[in-house]
Amino acid sequence: MGTTLQRLGLTETDYRGERFRDWKGKDLKGAIELLLLTKPEAVERVHEEYLRAGADMIETNTFSATTIGLHEFLFTGKPSDGRKDPEFFDRVVNDDALRETTREINDIAARMAREAADHISNETGEARFVAGALGPLPVTASLSPDVNDPGFRAVTFDQIKQSYRDQIDALLGGGVDVLLVETIFDTLNAKAALVAISEAFEKNGCAIPLLISGTITDRSGRTLSGQTLEAFLTSIAHADPLVVGLNCALGPDEMNPFIEELARVAPAFVSAYPNAGLPDPLSETGFPETAETFAPKALQWARNGWLNMVGGCCGTTPAHITALARPAREFPPRSLPQAATVEESDSTREESAIHNPQSAMTLALSGLEPLNITPEFGFVVIGERTNVTGSPKFSKAILAGDFEGAIAIARQQVANGANIIDINLDEGMLDSEAAMTHFLHLVSSEPEIARVPTMIDSSKWSVIEAGLKCAQGKC
Repeated sequence: MGTTLQRLGLTETDYRGERFRDWKGKDLKGAIELLLLTKPEAVERVHEEYLRAGADMIETNTFSATTIGLHEFLFTGKPSDGRKDPEFFDRVVNDDALRETTREINDIAARMAREAADHISNETGEARFVAGALGPLPVTASLSPDVNDPGFRAVTFDQIKQSYRDQIDALLGGGVDVLLVETIFDTLNAKAALVAISEAFEKNGCAIPLLISGTITDRSGRTLSGQTLEAFLTSIAHADPLVVGLNCALGPDEMNPFIEELARVAPAFVSAYPNAGLPDPLSETGFPETAETFAPKALQWARNGWLNMVGGCCGTTPAHITALARPAREFPPRSLPQAATVEESDSTREESAIHNPQSAMTLALSGLEPLNITPEFGFVVIGERTNVTGSPKFSKAILAGDFEGAIAIARQQVANGANIIDINLDEGMLDSEAAMTHFLHLVSSEPEIARVPTMIDSSKWSVIEAGLKCAQGKC
């Protein structure tokens, strides 16, 4: 969407239209979601171009259409003063004008894509589908924006959840076929979106299929927030997605090993829509892969039996989709893995676990890395020294406000072989919810600790819930 709209050479005047002609805030050029209000014919044209290119599914033009995603352009409330302002995003997500505009954009986007898909479907006699796109945010719940304060977070889980909820309600009202949580660089942000989706489905008394697409940011095979691919899959498995996949950041060459791994471990259908290579400012689209070079590389994944859906992200044009569409249909789709059953032999179950860790009889947990506990795993070591009721040294550090010393104890437990760390901060002299939140923020900033799953331990549900809102892994 962005690539194709940018090729139209739209100006600041186009982005402002009549609606924002006298806008006094930040320049609006680049906020492509606003074109739904100011130049809708441009977005309609893009939808139709991709549908006629052979796309079975198009996305709504809502990648950044949340209150948090649009606040840099449209928020007129009290700004952040540049220092740590815990109330800033409360003001953003509760701003009535911004929320109303966000809902309007998503409703129009869904209805516009729905109309385009139905028009081409009626014309061709072949079904076309609309994905309600929930993109990432310009903030992260897993990482501190302040290198000098690893425990600080600019945004909370609940603020992210509310921001996505406004978007989701409008997309569902506009008639999308599926919801697509995409370009996930921070799994905790995505988990907030998944809770918002679950709440919206419960309120509406119905559900539609869910697609979840993560983003591996470099050849290390991790998301920006540090998770491996399998750890990411474990973290979002509770949402029971119809399709899991990867998109953005990488081109087909760089993404190849991760699609192979995804096809091996994913319990759901698999999608892939890479960029047209790594960014190249000298190329026409900003990316080097042409339709002729891109399609054979992506089609190789289909030929290998790794995919159920294939497409293109940044830098891909309708020509790229045309080059993919017809050849892709000649290959059989990837088959879903069969889960092991109780009746299967130990050897069969072990073989299943090797080829698909999440399909076997497994307790699948994750921190930054996966922990699959199968019958063959052996003894699981839980480090319980990070417990104010069980470790005098840890309790003394926490009560003294020495969180650095407390983190050193957690680090020592993992170094000594703990597969999981148990964290308990139930103490009468503590605000246990605040202490749990702060401690887990610090833990998530320490990769050598955060690589293992967390056991959040409390006699109070509110403390457990507060902890879960800080953990991008599967606790």
